Amino acid sequence: MADIGTRVSRATLQRLQGSTGVPSAVAALSVASGIEASPFHPEQVQMVNISPELAEKSAGTRYPLVHIYCERVTNQLREKFRRFSGKVRIAIEARVSQSRLEGIDAKSAFLADAVTEVLDASRGDWENGMFYSGGYEIAFGPVKQGGKNFIQTTKIVFEVDVSSD
Repeated sequence: MADIGTRVSRATLQRLQGSTGVPSAVAALSVASGIEASPFHPEQVQMVNISPELAEKSAGTRYPLVHIYCERVTNQLREKFRRFSGKVRIAIEARVSQSRLEGIDAKSAFLADAVTEVLDASRGDWENGMFYSGGYEIAFGPVKQGGKNFIQTTKIVFEVDVSSD
């Protein structure tokens, strides 16, 4: 049943990379708030669970980044004749990096707002037995030294109800 987590992660990736995903949310929030934001591209949203330290070592790391991965799969067997009926917990890590400490908190909160805007607009039936009710939890991590710059990670966690044969 581990493929359930991968399927929900892919569905999340499609929403965050899509035409109404994070790139358009960043642009819209930038205009609405008057905060200047660098262009955000769909390839900056990735389905990978990698620590910031390892990401720094890989060539071509371009910030800001959004990483999506499955944290937990729970088969609650709520539906008697289904093979899987339960919850999948998805984590989204929004990472920002810059050379100065000033303003990194604001950039991190801005990117988290863009991600949650997409999640708010994605409530409901995700098809293929997936349903997102709309709740999420945000945890703002501390600023750390990351390579030559400072890095801050904001983690957004939510659950998707899944029914599958």
